[in-house]
Amino acid sequence: MSMSENKKMPGHERRQLIIDTLQASVQPMTGKELGEMTNVSRQVIVGDITLLKAKNEPIIATSQGYIYMHTQTTPSKIEKVIVCQHKPEQTEEELNILVDNGVTVKDVKIEHPVYGDLSASIMVANRNEVQQFIKRISESSAVYLSKLTEEGIHLHTIVADNEEQIKNAEDALRKAGILVE
Repeated sequence: MSMSENKKMPGHERRQLIIDTLQASVQPMTGKELGEMTNVSRQVIVGDITLLKAKNEPIIATSQGYIYMHTQTTPSKIEKVIVCQHKPEQTEEELNILVDNGVTVKDVKIEHPVYGDLSASIMVANRNEVQQFIKRISESSAVYLSKLTEEGIHLHTIVADNEEQIKNAEDALRKAGILVE
């Protein structure tokens, strides 16, 4: 779809284009990219995404951008929740251990003393994505969710192709003193 610089696309058409684009994309798309594609600001895209999520569109924000979570999950994938504890400066090591063993880290969850369960999407599957995630945290001066807990205990949902990858990842985390059992 080609847009002229001065023609504004109606919001419902723009949101449908965002859905179609994210569904077709094989990689995350940033709000800036979606904004450039639709001739609106990143802030307008953030609002659009919020409206789409309110209508139960399975869009999640990751450290690399927005992705559309297709409902057909591959049955061959194995998902497990693990418990970890480490200092904030060990986050990169923890994530690298997981991705080096062929595991994708979907999210992080903590139990906050006031808000209860909090979770955030991570979606990293290789060292480059880990590096980009760490860089974004650093550049934005954001804090890791684990820093919001007294002990730094947090959960990760991890996904792998087979049980062996998960077992190897757990063994490596155990060896590093990060896995809580």
